[in-house]
Amino acid sequence: MTTKLSVNVNAIAQLRNRRDLPWPSVVGLSRIALEAGAWGITVHPRPDERHVRRSDVQPLADLVAEYPVAEFNIEGYPDDRLMEIVLEVRPHQVTLVPDDPAQATSDHGWDFKAQHNFLKPVVARIRDEGMRVSLFADADADTIAIAAETGADRAELYTGPYGATFADEDAAERELDKLQAAAEAARSAGLGLNAGHDLTVANLPALLARAPWIDEVSIGHGLTADALEYGMSGAVKRFRAACGEDIPA
Repeated sequence: MTTKLSVNVNAIAQLRNRRDLPWPSVVGLSRIALEAGAWGITVHPRPDERHVRRSDVQPLADLVAEYPVAEFNIEGYPDDRLMEIVLEVRPHQVTLVPDDPAQATSDHGWDFKAQHNFLKPVVARIRDEGMRVSLFADADADTIAIAAETGADRAELYTGPYGATFADEDAAERELDKLQAAAEAARSAGLGLNAGHDLTVANLPALLARAPWIDEVSIGHGLTADALEYGMSGAVKRFRAACGEDIPA
């Protein structure tokens, strides 16, 4: 199997919001990403709207609907506001993250033991409405399998600690060991698997070599940074190649 690429457009929205102008266009650049072969688009509409705004979500959903094989993924903490957005827009996938509103970015997975009773009815409600559910998870083989007990379809491995090892090969190998063990535990529990956070063209192949059954990676910051050098279309093609796709020259 080839791991699919979902482009997280939060960083694009954050750049736009610096001047409160309509450019760079979140929808326009998402279209370029999809035309370049991205599998989907991911958004995280936080309550303070410092990145993607609520008003961005429906236009992006409409855009993705123009591409029959593409998917729309909404991620966030399942408070009343997010649930209202999800039930209104009905994306293909909902990724639940344990974010505090004050966090700069997602930086840890769910405590599946402590939060099982909170997550289970939320997962059931979303799945009953026909949407896939993924739960953000630390690279912990001892706990990730518990995510399956909530009824979730997938777990998304938090790869931030691995991404932070870009200057330390030994540390990178240790983090890869953890990620591989967690990926194997998730697969044994019957969970599909996503991954995301600080993944780059340089570090993605090593992760997928350890866990080639990862269904999808969601990449925002690294891909947006690449787009400054290679353009959005070029950046998407580079990341697709890093995912193992055969991209024509």
